[in-house]
Amino acid sequence: MLRVSCELASHIFCTLHSVMTKRTFPVLGMSCASCAVSVESILSKQKNISKASVNFADNTALIEYDEEADLNEFKTAVKSIGYDLDIVEHKTSEEVDALHLREFQKLKISTVLAFAFALPVFVFGMFFHHYETGKWVSMGLSAVVVFGFGHQFFINAFKQAKHLKANMDTLVALSTGVSFSFSAFNTYLPQVLTSQGLKPDVYFESAAMITSFILLGRWMEEKAKSNTSTAIKHLIGLQPKSVRVIRDEIEQELKLEDVVKAEIILIRPGEKIPVDGIVTEGNSFVDESMITGESMPVEKVLNSKVFAGTINQKGSITMSASKVGKDTLLAQIIKTVQEAQGSKAPVQKLVDKIAAVFVPVVILIAVLTFIAWITIGGKSHLAQAFISSVSVLVIACPCALGLATPTAIMVGVGRGAENGILIRNAEAIESAKNMDVIVLDKTGTITKGKPEVTDIIWLKENTANEFAPLLSAMEMRSEHPLADAVVKYLNVKNEKVAIEKFESLTGRGIQATTPSGNYLVGSERLMKEKLIWITPDTEQQVKVFKEKGKTVIFFSTHKELIAVIALADALKETSADVIKELMKSHEVVMLTGDNIATAKAIAEQVGITRYKAEVLPADKAKFIIEEKAKGKKVAMVGDGINDSEALALADLSMAMGKGTDIAMNVADITLMHSNLNSIPKAISLSKKIISTIRQNLFWAFIYNIIGIPVAAGVLYPFTGFQLDPMIASAAMALSSVSVVTNSLLLKSKSIS
Repeated sequence: MLRVSCELASHIFCTLHSVMTKRTFPVLGMSCASCAVSVESILSKQKNISKASVNFADNTALIEYDEEADLNEFKTAVKSIGYDLDIVEHKTSEEVDALHLREFQKLKISTVLAFAFALPVFVFGMFFHHYETGKWVSMGLSAVVVFGFGHQFFINAFKQAKHLKANMDTLVALSTGVSFSFSAFNTYLPQVLTSQGLKPDVYFESAAMITSFILLGRWMEEKAKSNTSTAIKHLIGLQPKSVRVIRDEIEQELKLEDVVKAEIILIRPGEKIPVDGIVTEGNSFVDESMITGESMPVEKVLNSKVFAGTINQKGSITMSASKVGKDTLLAQIIKTVQEAQGSKAPVQKLVDKIAAVFVPVVILIAVLTFIAWITIGGKSHLAQAFISSVSVLVIACPCALGLATPTAIMVGVGRGAENGILIRNAEAIESAKNMDVIVLDKTGTITKGKPEVTDIIWLKENTANEFAPLLSAMEMRSEHPLADAVVKYLNVKNEKVAIEKFESLTGRGIQATTPSGNYLVGSERLMKEKLIWITPDTEQQVKVFKEKGKTVIFFSTHKELIAVIALADALKETSADVIKELMKSHEVVMLTGDNIATAKAIAEQVGITRYKAEVLPADKAKFIIEEKAKGKKVAMVGDGINDSEALALADLSMAMGKGTDIAMNVADITLMHSNLNSIPKAISLSKKIISTIRQNLFWAFIYNIIGIPVAAGVLYPFTGFQLDPMIASAAMALSSVSVVTNSLLLKSKSIS
């Protein structure tokens, strides 16, 4: 017990005194799911790494580590098993793309040259196999292909073997190495087999073509995989590469990464906003659809906030940078998408376990196949044993298994980002399709979160034109949250209104003195204090407003009432329709801190039958716990700090993009467009991603379940069919490409 306590204390001490950071590193040299498992395993064992997740689909490693750690140690560990970890801090995505492009170009060149050398070998093997000189020529050419262009297979297989591991490179090295060695032996010493009555066949064409097809498959696979990250490239493309700034009163053009906080930046019509900031001069309209989903441009004037990636329309503005580099909203969106694409769904953990034992099992099957054919084969038992065992090694494809889940997640998460749905991790994808209860916060989620004037009753005819400017002028001076809504609703010019004296009456309203008299704007309590008479008809109308959950304020002279104004937190345009749709398949509950009357009014407007009013943040969290205790899967949708505890406790949490940073940091999914319409879209997208994963896994498993026995020769006793190793290698290459292609179909599927 003492020992456990000491270990716990030590862990807590280390946690408190070390700062963990998270970063994505490019991984070079991976060729299959087993490679990803090996890299992840070796990284997870490093002392300064708390968590590592390797994504074979985009060749990256997402590592959480002590920021004081030496990254060279990570690199050395990865290189020891045949791969490489790029630890350079790349400033731009173009540098990372260039890194992978160089690897891709090298693979392309190797593939083209491999086929150029392999084709003559294929011709000799297929059509001139009795030509003795052709065997020697084939041996030389195939040696170049197998040990030259395919040298990496042998190097990686050797490094894996040193750690008692095996991967796809092991299978390729074994199959091509055995084919070449057996053929070379029969070329040099044909008498060894002929003396025993056996035919000294050579399989140089198999060794050369297998290597070529494997290289071709990897090239096609890498090309297909690159298309899964188009969403990230699109988001990154929203950032301009250069920026015009004013330094020392001189206009200069800088690279985006060189911009610093408080930099004064010039934005001309049609240009993209480079960083987050505040407008300091000028006015314009900015297209913010990439953030809000709204197609209408937003007016920007002095002190308006602007965000990186949005597009300036007609006017020129000057802005001061408040957030640059990795701190901008766009950069955070890109980071969230990248991390989500690199995360692993729960089903992937099972696939990783299978991939870890896949290659050793295949090698065992190949050995058993060879023994079986040698034991029960006919006259050509040696040739059949050789061809079958090599075919087994070649056709087995852990790559298809390894790509099944991550490619679907990458495409799906990217598709979500393009539609304003930011998925934080792969677990959220599986969770989203299984929810029983969807809990909605009211303010800012179902409603707009800002009060709006819904009704204004002028108690005397023809008084609106006379008193609206005065009411607007008074509210312009008020600091009350409802004042802006009144000013916006009236939308009148009030510059000429002469207010001689203005006073704020705390908790009750405001009063102003003009040349024509004294005026009041405030609560019913203020009217009673000032002895302003409210007629029975007006009182009845006020009662109706309050029953609908509206807030009522009064406008009067010092003697009589002029107008009654009703305000409410208006519903978002899509709320009622979306909630109606959600209620067809889920139980929908509304929680709000507002009073019962307001909660009831909103619930009735959207059709929610189960709701709770006057709930504190702790009550929201308690409700989530109680629902989960009933065995229900609960999703929580909110936007504020008061929702953060409930969001953290829910099985699935969704935050509105216009909400607080705390809510968005806690949430599994952020809805950037801030309307409920994104909820069914997120659920639909998750179902399509999971469906694609299942399809991919089905075909990957079926391919191996059928392909390996056929390669082993199970059909030969019945049909005389025996799979040629060259055909097996081509089939293996196409299996991975087909899985990636199926994932790419997610791009064209509707998620509405």
